[in-house]
Amino acid sequence: MKPILLENEYGSFGNDKVYLNAVRRIIREAGFDVTLFTSDGDANQLAGGTLPDVLAVINFGAGDSPEKKFDVFDKFRRHVPRMCGEFWVGWFDSWGEQHHMVPAKKAADGLDWMLSHGISVNLYMFHGGSTFGFMNGANKYATYQPIISSYDYDSPVDEAGRPTEKFFALRDVIKKHLPAGTVLPELPNPLPMIGIPRFELKESASLFSALGRPIRDVRPRSMEAVGQDYGFILYRKKLDRPAKGALEITEARDYALVYQGDKKLGTLDRRLAQNSISVDLGRATPLDILVENMGRVNFGPNLVTDRKGITQKITLGGEELPDWEIYPLPLTDLSRLKFSAESKKGPVFYRGSFQLTSTGDTYFDMRGWGKGCVWINGHNLGRYWRMGPQQSLFVPSGWLKIGHNQIIVLDLEEARSRYVQGIKELIFETPKLE
Repeated sequence: MKPILLENEYGSFGNDKVYLNAVRRIIREAGFDVTLFTSDGDANQLAGGTLPDVLAVINFGAGDSPEKKFDVFDKFRRHVPRMCGEFWVGWFDSWGEQHHMVPAKKAADGLDWMLSHGISVNLYMFHGGSTFGFMNGANKYATYQPIISSYDYDSPVDEAGRPTEKFFALRDVIKKHLPAGTVLPELPNPLPMIGIPRFELKESASLFSALGRPIRDVRPRSMEAVGQDYGFILYRKKLDRPAKGALEITEARDYALVYQGDKKLGTLDRRLAQNSISVDLGRATPLDILVENMGRVNFGPNLVTDRKGITQKITLGGEELPDWEIYPLPLTDLSRLKFSAESKKGPVFYRGSFQLTSTGDTYFDMRGWGKGCVWINGHNLGRYWRMGPQQSLFVPSGWLKIGHNQIIVLDLEEARSRYVQGIKELIFETPKLE
């Protein structure tokens, strides 16, 4: 049997040896009598993430010096097998940032050095992929950084499964270190990619028109408090008099849109530590605060504190606003939406269709849209946001059908476009926004 990873990068989170020993005991009691190992980053993380009698490996990137990394490791633990558990040959991207790229030569040189010194290596990522639906993660250090839906990672095999320049550079290094007489097999042909001519999404439905029965409470509840994990959540307050002043939300996680009726009053973006806008509210129409869970923190000490939705309270002019209606919107079932050709305002779903005579992988080009999510034949492809860097969404051929195909797009901004097309390449752009 293959070795089993006892814990991955636990030293970046904690230093609980009772926990690590408990995990080991569970694995052994389950009947796995194999080599166990831990995987961590720098020396200060190794101390927290390892056990003295368990094999330890380290993680680092192609921009680092493997020699220096293993010099540090050798001071921590000597006379053990050496391995890079995650050799980062690329990196992931967060919304609003530039697309990360790692030169193929850097990755190849690092791999060559390790193989030349008898060090085992695991490439991360070897094949980039997609984080479909709402399952992208996030980081939270000084600021909150939600990760995009594409996990292409600038990896040797791209999101669509095609070998890149980096793949062949690494393959050449591996050839140098093969046992005598070993020959690498020929590569299979890449899976077919298709283009889809530009088509229009002619029908629409308001997000606010498909609300279920609300949960009522004096204070807003977080997503977790109402049994929700991902998606959106709406907080509605009926007003008995006009009011104006600073609307403060503590804390909107992670992206809030504030409306009165179909009038958008503003947005609050956790990435930018925004928590207040100035409002002038009438009496007749409720105040709506729509909050999007942009991705759960999945690394480091903030992993356990990342509640979603509105986590504490809402004040207006310094006074707390009580008595809220709360509508969970996980968006796992869109069948209740009522589409029509009439124009809508606010957060809007758009629906369209196209025909195919054959299927293949493709990318939906979302340039021209604002911010939202895309469903193809009922499958949630993930998020788009015009701020980039991701501007297209990968569509696997298994989610397409010969004949009629249906697409639904939720756009949280006033749609600049109602058109989509299928293209053969992933687009990374970080445009300058007005």
